[in-house]
Amino acid sequence: MSRLIRTHLPSSSRIRTHLPSSRRIRTHLPSSPWLFLGPGLLIVGGFSLYPFVSTVISSFTDERTLIDGQYVGGANYQELIHDDMFWTGLRNSVLGAVPLLVVLPLLLALLVQRHLPGITFFRSAFYTPVVASVVVVGLIWVWMLDDRGLVNSVLGALGLGRVSFLSDQWLLLLSAMLVTVWKGLGYYMIIYLAALTNVPRELHEACAVDGAGAVRRFFTVTVPAVRSTMVLVAALSSVNAFKVFSEVYLLAGPGGGPGGADTTLVMLVQQVGTGLSGRVGYASAISVVVFVITLGLMLLVLRANRKEDA
Repeated sequence: MSRLIRTHLPSSSRIRTHLPSSRRIRTHLPSSPWLFLGPGLLIVGGFSLYPFVSTVISSFTDERTLIDGQYVGGANYQELIHDDMFWTGLRNSVLGAVPLLVVLPLLLALLVQRHLPGITFFRSAFYTPVVASVVVVGLIWVWMLDDRGLVNSVLGALGLGRVSFLSDQWLLLLSAMLVTVWKGLGYYMIIYLAALTNVPRELHEACAVDGAGAVRRFFTVTVPAVRSTMVLVAALSSVNAFKVFSEVYLLAGPGGGPGGADTTLVMLVQQVGTGLSGRVGYASAISVVVFVITLGLMLLVLRANRKEDA
């Protein structure tokens, strides 16, 4: 009986013969990880790396839409220095809603963090613009701020007169900033909510025992605890400010408002580099400058975070 059991049970030598086979497969296919990384690397290289390198090369040429470019050195970058539209676009991109997007989401996060009746509905309502389409959001605000829109109709009914939100240079820029803040408010609110959960409640209780009010606790406990998050939000909103296109395009039109006074850098790239006579080389130079500015902002953020950790 014992012999019969030994003959039918698999021997340890048979089990060992199967183990090296799997090991042999692993040693014979050292490139197997690249089979999984290959599709992703091809997508990144084809849709990110190659266009970036091509844009940098084109920025040193006089390439046009239907004409191959010749090497012109730094002529495009020298022209940028004397281009008033470039400085206008840079001003409009810098004068973004960064301070508002740093402060307002924090205050909103403190509000929705409280366990109040119906606060879940308001959390969803505040986050709804984030997931909404930029085109839909822009068209809604155009309908509201137009000369015959909802806001001017209400002002006219109250006898206050109509306001040229979409035809005045500065009012149009402020309207675009308002749309940007309204759409990004919920996104940065979520980031602050995640940071506020790490603030020890004991610190607030200790300050309350010492007689500190809500405002004092905000500046002495909340702000120092979320300072690194505020730097992160400032960096993200600054980078996004240099990519603003749809909001201004829908509110101001393809010309960038009256006389192009509300044109952003991304809109300038679209205006200069498209069309049958588009200056692709010059538009590439503007794109490279935008990339350098955003890269510099991110490096400043990394440096600030390192100092904060130290």
